[in-house]
Amino acid sequence: MKTLLIVYYSRTNAAAQMAEAAREGASSEAQCTARLLAAPDATADDMLGADGYIFAAPENLASLAGPMKDFFDRTYYKVLDRIEGRPYAALIAAGSDGQGAARQIGRIVTGWRLRAVSEPLIVCTHAQTPRAILAPKCVAHDDLARCTDLGAMMALGLAMGVF
Repeated sequence: MKTLLIVYYSRTNAAAQMAEAAREGASSEAQCTARLLAAPDATADDMLGADGYIFAAPENLASLAGPMKDFFDRTYYKVLDRIEGRPYAALIAAGSDGQGAARQIGRIVTGWRLRAVSEPLIVCTHAQTPRAILAPKCVAHDDLARCTDLGAMMALGLAMGVF
């Protein structure tokens, strides 16, 4: 049985909805267990116990949200040289383009030598005012469907040994 670890952080619920949709998709594959953990709760042992990863986070100020970055900081050296070659994908909730957070995750996982299995999936909320930025989000059905599909693809690829 393969394990897909989905680590997320979400302040306004957009990234949480995306991560949950990916978990639902991954759960459709019987030969793969999907674990969903909030970034503050995820540990190096969780990373070591997984065969693949999905990282889901918002972009804040053109960068990765702090609690997600803290997860990477806490686990980075504990798993370095122990998880290379494993597959990953990224989900980004962004007010505008999401590219800063996507690049930051890409640089971090390059150090771990993880393999991207897809381009970062970026959902743009178009939140541009302080009020809109801080408001709880409701991710569109089509965007959640893309997250579900990504989770299913990751789980199937792990179960089949493709990744």
